[in-house]
Amino acid sequence: LAQARPGTNVLLVVIELCTLASRPDSLTKANIVATALFGDGAAACVLRADEGGDGAAIEMSGQHTWPDTLDIMGWKIDPQGFGVIFDRDIPPFAQQHIAPAIAGILGRAGLAFEDVDRFACHPGGSKVITALELALSLEQGSLDHERAVLADYGNMSAPTALFVLERLMHEGLPSRTLLTAMGPGFTASCVSLKRAA
Repeated sequence: LAQARPGTNVLLVVIELCTLASRPDSLTKANIVATALFGDGAAACVLRADEGGDGAAIEMSGQHTWPDTLDIMGWKIDPQGFGVIFDRDIPPFAQQHIAPAIAGILGRAGLAFEDVDRFACHPGGSKVITALELALSLEQGSLDHERAVLADYGNMSAPTALFVLERLMHEGLPSRTLLTAMGPGFTASCVSLKRAA
């Protein structure tokens, strides 16, 4: 949106009301886990379509959707409301498949893993964080802001990624940060951020 009108500012607001999926009428394991893990959240950031300024520049973005994976994560709607789809194999799936997907996204932009100074990952859950550290060959415990956001707020769905990014910005972004998330589809999304000079 910001690129379509050079010189403008766009306020990006992300709100997720995860408690809408709380289902006391359906006490499945997936619904109980979702109710315990997820929380409501909101975050915002300003995107500027010009050169300069502080913060970070969006260098590239990309997605990868694995075929035939709608049963891994998502939502189902019935007459009583939203229901969740969470396969218990999300962490092992991420550990096995996320690195090649991210390598492909980076490669399409002429980048590689060694060009990334810091991965900023949507935490998902504690097992997902551990799976990401293993898959991306990161030192165990290096996704510290991700763990802290998850502990402080739970998984707020989309806003969670911006909460992690905020903590990294307060710490001081490295030259290149790759913001990553996984979601329904089953899809991996990435945005590469270059620190302002």
